[in-house]
Amino acid sequence: MSTYNDRIGYAADNTKIIRFPKQKLSTFGQTNIKYYMVTEPIYSEFAVTNTETIVRQGYVIAEKPRIITPYYMSRLEGFSPEAKNYFSKIGQLYGADSLGIYYSYRNQSENLSILSECLHNVVDRLNEEIESREENLSAIIVGQDDLWDVSLLKFIYELTQSSLYNNLNQLEAMGLLNIDSSGIPNDARLIVEELFDKLALGEITPGTLKKELQHWGLFEMYQDRFFAALQSGK
Repeated sequence: MSTYNDRIGYAADNTKIIRFPKQKLSTFGQTNIKYYMVTEPIYSEFAVTNTETIVRQGYVIAEKPRIITPYYMSRLEGFSPEAKNYFSKIGQLYGADSLGIYYSYRNQSENLSILSECLHNVVDRLNEEIESREENLSAIIVGQDDLWDVSLLKFIYELTQSSLYNNLNQLEAMGLLNIDSSGIPNDARLIVEELFDKLALGEITPGTLKKELQHWGLFEMYQDRFFAALQSGK
């Protein structure tokens, strides 16, 4: 009997990305990628004559890439002690201030359709429709019905890999990979400034800004300004 991990591996290996978005992930903003996940229904092997194809539509929403360090990651919430220990070891190997890019995503499912057509025809028709509508941020993925989210994750991984070089070059060109004497990337300082602006406009809670400062170990440096911002917001 195959294990669950075997099934995950099978689903990943048998995922086919038929169409990649024509644009890479944005370096300086959010990217919304529309996907069409095309699968044969899991019950198709028991069907006698009916030919059906399932199409799931949704959006992979990629947030603006973040420049991070092992030190920053080790202070984030939601990671197990083992994961935090891993980040600490990376810091020991490459330095606590060694830079990386952190991509975060969320899946926004839209709808599911069951079509009385074979998978090949559905894919061809979707390709034609995407071309006619000039959807530059659309993707077609052929995946496994019972583990279609694994197929989606494989797509996200490959999209990230294809965008990384471009994102790094643009960040470097803007000087955002530079690190100040405190070991803080310029990008992180800009994000802190953006959060102060958003706090003043009431777009975020004080806790959001405080967490970001604490993750970088900057709260003491900014605490007078932080408390002044709270007073001015009353």
